[in-house]
Amino acid sequence: MRNFDLIIIGTGSGNSVIGPEHDDWDIAIVERGPFGGTCLNVGCIPSKMFVYAAEMAELASDSQRLGVRTRFDGTDWPSIRDRVFGRIDPIAAGGRTYRDELPNVTVYSGTGRFVGPKRVAVGDEVISADRIVIAAGGRPTVPPVPGLADCGYHTSDTIMRLDQLPERLLVIGAGYIAAELGGVMGAFGSKVTFLLRGDTFLRREDHDISSRFTSAYSQRFDVRTHTRLVEARREGAEVVITLLDRDGNSAEVRGNELLVATGRRPNTDRLDVAAGGIAVDGRGFVTTDDQLRTNVDGVWALGDITNPVQLKHVANHEARVVRHNLSNPDSPATVDHRFIPHAVFGYPQIASVGLTEEDCRCQDLPYVSHVQPYSAAAYGWAMEDTDSVAKVIAHAGTRRLLGAHIIGPQAPTLVQQLIQGMHFDLTVDQMARGQYYIHPALPEVVEQALLEL
Repeated sequence: MRNFDLIIIGTGSGNSVIGPEHDDWDIAIVERGPFGGTCLNVGCIPSKMFVYAAEMAELASDSQRLGVRTRFDGTDWPSIRDRVFGRIDPIAAGGRTYRDELPNVTVYSGTGRFVGPKRVAVGDEVISADRIVIAAGGRPTVPPVPGLADCGYHTSDTIMRLDQLPERLLVIGAGYIAAELGGVMGAFGSKVTFLLRGDTFLRREDHDISSRFTSAYSQRFDVRTHTRLVEARREGAEVVITLLDRDGNSAEVRGNELLVATGRRPNTDRLDVAAGGIAVDGRGFVTTDDQLRTNVDGVWALGDITNPVQLKHVANHEARVVRHNLSNPDSPATVDHRFIPHAVFGYPQIASVGLTEEDCRCQDLPYVSHVQPYSAAAYGWAMEDTDSVAKVIAHAGTRRLLGAHIIGPQAPTLVQQLIQGMHFDLTVDQMARGQYYIHPALPEVVEQALLEL
């Protein structure tokens, strides 16, 4: 059994743990798929490349209200797909080649699984290490609907590599993956039907945001709320879903393709972390302390396998912490998960950080809030935007920002200055009055929202 100084399982953010300070370490990397992990290969990078193209289609379809005569004449789906993966696949392959060529790194292809404390099997070979970093990510979940496993569904792992754009697409789910990928297909010309278990998309968002998003999608797509899925089956070229509505009435919906986007789970079961003595929580996530140490000395974990928010920017932050702690055990760094933002790249876009108004009420916090329309700012007025808003929530006593929630163009960019203000403990008054906001740029929406608090 070969022993290494370090084993890294997973090559998403885990791949960035290795730095020049480890040039004299004997390192093993274990990867079951292409290098780069979820984000590069099947997640945020390809999906946002599709999203950007979809936004161009949406803008072309919606320019008449501004007096601009453009139109949307359809898409060349294979060209869009090939442009995306023609850039991504070489990056994944190049990442593996680069690691293969390093003299102190050995790459193992296959699923790593623990067979004992600090012992990992890959195929028929067992390796060990003084230090192990678990960064093996997660995978899509599939609900236990009768017939679903046999009807030929897609997940986010496969839907973006379709050979052709489906004429009709069924989407099971109401989260960000369903909203983004279903929205992309709809923008390109598919007739999309969303099947929601509840009454709204993105139920974890602030209600003012999720309700607006649900309204926007309901105007563009066939959105079925309060559905209970009874059965799925394949009839020739069609997928057929039998469902019950909120009143118990039965109905059938049909599509050429089916996207299942009902959440993701950590890959701890595939790794058999229990055999390594590594503790997990009730949902299967590896448990860690604020230095990202597991309960087993010398074993760290980061990214989607340990953090239920499952965001790439969180995994990157955690990789930097682990990288530091591997080389500096006497002066360890800790993670800072106080203000984790997220975004949904639908049409409209959403960005959020901190508490929702519902969170504040549940925690019995004294708060003030304000919803500011884009149209109140000069640039929003120029855009003829009557739907987009920025919502800010502040503690009534301390005047610190508790949460910020934006729906509309450039939302993920606009929210960044509020994240910075929260991180550096500024009051909403300091954020609003302590700096210049360029006129007539869109950030004036944020300025106006803060001033109203």
